[in-house]
Amino acid sequence: MRQLTFATVLALTTPSLVLGWGEPHHAITRGALDVLPTWQKDALGGELMHLGDSYCMIPDNVFTDKENARYAKMESVPNEVYLKILHLPTQQPEYFEVMRYFMEKAVAALREGRNGDAARYMGTMCHQIEDYGSPSHTVPGDNMFTLLQQFLPPSDAMKGQLMHGPIENGDFKVSIEGYKPQLLGTTVNEAAWRLMHRVHEEIINARTTTVPIIQALYREEKESVVKHQMRAAVMDAQVVADALYTILCLGMQKYAAEEQAALKEVAIGSFFPLEAASLYYPQSQFFSSPNWGHARSGVILAGGNKDIPLKLCVGSGNQEFKNGISAGMGKPLTFLLPKDVYARFTVLAGLHPELGAKGRVEFTVSGDGKVLTTVILNGTDPAKLLECEVTGVRELQLALTSRGVDSKSNYAIWAEPTLLKP
Repeated sequence: MRQLTFATVLALTTPSLVLGWGEPHHAITRGALDVLPTWQKDALGGELMHLGDSYCMIPDNVFTDKENARYAKMESVPNEVYLKILHLPTQQPEYFEVMRYFMEKAVAALREGRNGDAARYMGTMCHQIEDYGSPSHTVPGDNMFTLLQQFLPPSDAMKGQLMHGPIENGDFKVSIEGYKPQLLGTTVNEAAWRLMHRVHEEIINARTTTVPIIQALYREEKESVVKHQMRAAVMDAQVVADALYTILCLGMQKYAAEEQAALKEVAIGSFFPLEAASLYYPQSQFFSSPNWGHARSGVILAGGNKDIPLKLCVGSGNQEFKNGISAGMGKPLTFLLPKDVYARFTVLAGLHPELGAKGRVEFTVSGDGKVLTTVILNGTDPAKLLECEVTGVRELQLALTSRGVDSKSNYAIWAEPTLLKP
């Protein structure tokens, strides 16, 4: 089978490196740059072209492009030339700090008029975002897919091949024409934190493409390969556009009032907590009551086998919620918060009015191990609005404890969990 190329085939000749999209970084970065507003393109000037042509590859070229290698290094690990965390995510606290670090470097350089330095740091960030959203980086610890091939045995033509390269290679141009980049924050801490959660969406999207790409490769269906690769590449470009747009807004200290207003609060019902290691719940995080399962966003699992909408008794009637989390007893959910951004947290706590009518649960919100607010509710009680101060809190935790005799009825819901700025 003739190997596909995306722009230029990247040969994985150095086994120790964890390369991502390879040459497709150029196409994705250029697609993102195309949708930036004119004032931002003008601000970058000649560096705009270099971002798409070379700077987005800095983290892959640290051994050959020694002049620019310093833009992919961190002061906290001065002896590390090739930072694997720029290519493969680990856990939230670590890669959040990396995103915050390089964003801060880029913003500082822009404010000091060092556009060349800023563009190089931005290129490093483009690379990280794109690698995290690459179909070839979606299985934690198995980016050569030696384990996955035991579940999906290769065709005769693909036997013996490392799948990383074939999965990421392609031949197309990335366009997100019409996409309007989003402002992710008015400070570096806020923007990097919200970028992290945008990247989580990108990772999950890429995971939906990996198996279809492998299956298409086995069948030698090139059009199908490209179709699924494009689903990942387009979202990558959108997230990169958000990041670049935000960095330039922060660096130039220019953003619209309506953009700032939209950031006054953030709903976290769809965010992954720290317990969802590598963005999935390991079996150690499953709970037995009210049924065998794990925390779920936007739905509640009835009887252990059917997703139904979140519902709480509010006032005199029942109300459905899309932003919320259903969880079980004894398995807290911990959310990483950015420093000096949010002041208050609010959430509606309660039990599903039909499934949880016989339940009794204690809802507890804690910050850095200190209880901030707590309430015990029966299944027949209306939902209770919990509010607490979270200024200075690094880790926000939601915990549930059974306080009744019928644990199988403890269908507890955290509805509309929201962080608010001062």
